[in-house]
Amino acid sequence: MSTKTLPLTPELHAYVVAHGAAPDDVMRDLAEETRAALPAEARMQVAPEQAALLTFLTRALGVRQAVEVGTFTGLSALAIARGLTEGGRLTCFDISEEYTGIARRYWERAGVQERIELRVGPAGDTLRELPYERHLDLAFIDADKVGYPVYWAELVPRMRPGGLIAVDNTLRGGRVLAPQDADDRAIAAFNDEIMADVRVDVVMLPIADGVTLARVR
Repeated sequence: MSTKTLPLTPELHAYVVAHGAAPDDVMRDLAEETRAALPAEARMQVAPEQAALLTFLTRALGVRQAVEVGTFTGLSALAIARGLTEGGRLTCFDISEEYTGIARRYWERAGVQERIELRVGPAGDTLRELPYERHLDLAFIDADKVGYPVYWAELVPRMRPGGLIAVDNTLRGGRVLAPQDADDRAIAAFNDEIMADVRVDVVMLPIADGVTLARVR
């Protein structure tokens, strides 16, 4: 282990969040409603430091065209939408009307609903409706784990040179070292696959459950 790798205690995590664009009232209320209404699924929501990172990256890249695969109750989409340049658009892909119904309410409350287009249906199919040209500045993948290679295959050819793909849950709670189920195995294989993809430069960050960033060449 690197001598610079710190264990993230709850207290240190709170410090990190407080010193990196802490969630506002809208984000806090959305996270709380998700935990209350969907206690078994709430772990699918991005961590607050991930939301801050998504907004930061979106602004730093000057993103005008973004895609999200796996929206859930909308926290990550809200983070991306807030970072878009004037006139920027985020297209979200999800299969659940229930989860995204919560998302829509909070997007409206945050005043970003006009920047977001939601397409409900299997992303493996609906992603193919996007123009097959290199036009996307940012993509975020956070959906069913076995589907990651499909989403990757559809997104990479549509990313502009220098565009960024962010992928969530690439550590699977550390189980990538010893996969225990189909999702673990899928992510371990996916991590190896994208490391060998000559179209991208890749870095994995130990944020939350692992975030991999891929810059498309």
